[in-house]
Parts: sequence; C-alpha cells; structure tokens
Amino acid sequence: MQTKTNPSNGSRRTAILALAFGVLAACKSDPTTTTTTSGAQPAPSKPEPAAKVVKLAFLTNNASEFWKIAQAGVRKYELESKVQVDVILPDGTVADQNKKLEELASQNYDAVAVSVVAPSDQVNKLNEVAAKTKLITFDSDAPQSKRLLYIGTNNHEAGKALGGEINKLLPQGGKMAVFVGTLSADNAQQRLKGIEDAIAGHNITIVDKREDQTDRAKAQSNVEDIINAHSDLNLVAGLWSYNGPAIALAIDRLGKKGKIQAAAFDEEEETLRAIEGDTIAATVVQKPFMFGYLSSKWMHELATAPEATLAKLPKDGILDTGVDVINKANVAEFKAKLAEMKSVK
Repeated sequence: MQTKTNPSNGSRRTAILALAFGVLAACKSDPTTTTTTSGAQPAPSKPEPAAKVVKLAFLTNNASEFWKIAQAGVRKYELESKVQVDVILPDGTVADQNKKLEELASQNYDAVAVSVVAPSDQVNKLNEVAAKTKLITFDSDAPQSKRLLYIGTNNHEAGKALGGEINKLLPQGGKMAVFVGTLSADNAQQRLKGIEDAIAGHNITIVDKREDQTDRAKAQSNVEDIINAHSDLNLVAGLWSYNGPAIALAIDRLGKKGKIQAAAFDEEEETLRAIEGDTIAATVVQKPFMFGYLSSKWMHELATAPEATLAKLPKDGILDTGVDVINKANVAEFKAKLAEMKSVK
C-alpha cells in the first residue's frame, strides 16, 4: 500500500530543519559563543584585581591643640578625594617621633608628611624614611634631608612679623624674653632669627631664652621664673602654640597684666581669649588648616602619580602658606573664620 504524504507535515519539517541549521550557523559565527568537546560550560572570566589602597600618614611634632585645625584640613581632603590619611600625634620628643617614623616606613606607607622636631639631629632618620617612601615636611622643615617638599610658613618672615608687633609695643625700646619647646627645631630657630632681625636698631634686648621640651607646666613656670628674675622686664614672647596660653596664665597669676606686654604665635583658644582680655597684645597665626589639606593632597599625588607630581614640585622645594597678625581689632572676625574651618566633619 502506498503511504500518502501530508503536504502540510512536510512543510513543517522543512521549516524546523531550516531553523536548526540557522541556529547552528549563528553559533559558529558568534565570536562570544564557545564550545568544548566535552560539552562543559566555559570557565567564568577572572574578576578585575581590587585597586591598591593608598596609605598616607600625617605625623605632627607634638599633641598640642594647634593640630586640631590641621586635622580639619586633612579631613576636608579625605572627603574630597575619598582617601584615608592617618594622623599621628607623638609626645614631642625626638625619640618618639623617630620611633613613629620607623614604624611608618616599615608598614609600607606610600607617603609620609612630618613636622620635624629637631631637623639637625634627625637628618639620618629622615633620609632612611625617604629611601622607602615619599617624604615631605610641614610646619617645621628639615632642608638638609632628602624630603621632597616643605609645606608651611616661612618662619623667618613670620618671626619678622612678630618682631614688627614687638617694635610697636615697645616704641622706646626695652627688655624681653623668649619661650619655646626647643630651639633646635627649624621653625623655632627661624622665628627667633626673624624677631632678632626685626628688633635690631630699636633698642630692644632679649635678656633670656627658655626651653620647656613641650612640658606645659614647665612652659608656665619658665615665664614666672623669668618675670620674677627680671624686675625690669618689659615683654615676653612665645614661639610655639602652647606658649601663648602658658604666658597668659603666668602673667595673670603674677598680677602683671598691663605691666608686662606679651606676644605669641598661633591661634590656641586661650591665646585668642587672652587677646580679647588684653593679657596678650598680638599673635602671628599660620595656616595649619592648609598644612593638613595641602600635605594630604601632595602626598596623595606623589603616591599615585609620582613622575607627574615630581615634575611640578616648586623649584626651591618650598610651598609658603603665609601668616596673619591677630590683635584686639580683628580677633573676633578671626575666631569666626576659625570656627568655620574646625566645623569640617
């Protein structure tokens, strides 16, 4: 018996075969389709490696209130760049700062910024660190070291600015004393030299210089001792941030307000209150907020784009952030600006 073929079934089979051949052809021509002899699925592609975490450190020279403003600058850059900068506050001694420098170098930090306690004594240690990471300085420089950049105040010019205020306070000349943590620090040496240059020819004599090694109690007792030892003393000046509050406390305790003039550096709250209360006449303020912000920025760039960043470093290796003189006339306005800077969270 002859079997009859249904034309519609034949057409359907033909269409199915055509579709199958079309799929096979597509698979052969699609470069994204892979086949294996075993029929197993292809291995998934490897994930991209995670981006390297940049390690940056901002190492101060002590733990004074002054550095809170610098930390606000660090924080602002962290928020802008989405990087972390570790802020480290040593106890103010060379030994402790050197120990922390060694730790940072051994922990593979990509860049380190440091305010050097005693530049002439720490050159070798700084050079050891500079051989392992990108090293910059701020606030207190070590120009003889292999640091790449100094960010901060031209301390000689800052000293001259304070010296100019001292000339105004002692128009007839007089005797003064100077107080600081350590005169071995580059910023202390330069500030003192600036004061000496400014008062030269104004009949003003520096009768004593006292160091306190960042001991706050000693900072105050030094001022009291000198005031008691020199009955004809006319003015006292502090070169580091906490010396202003120590001077104000000593003058108030001895009842010398209005009898002994005072001048200082930096913007600690007690110093500004002493200006408002007429115990201190003037203070020369730096830009610690910019120390923190710019140090973070340059460290980050040196760590992530070293060749391009090295090419744009200042030729003299110094980035001067400038100073302002604060006195009774502008202290309120300055405090308002300071509060705004500290408000960075």
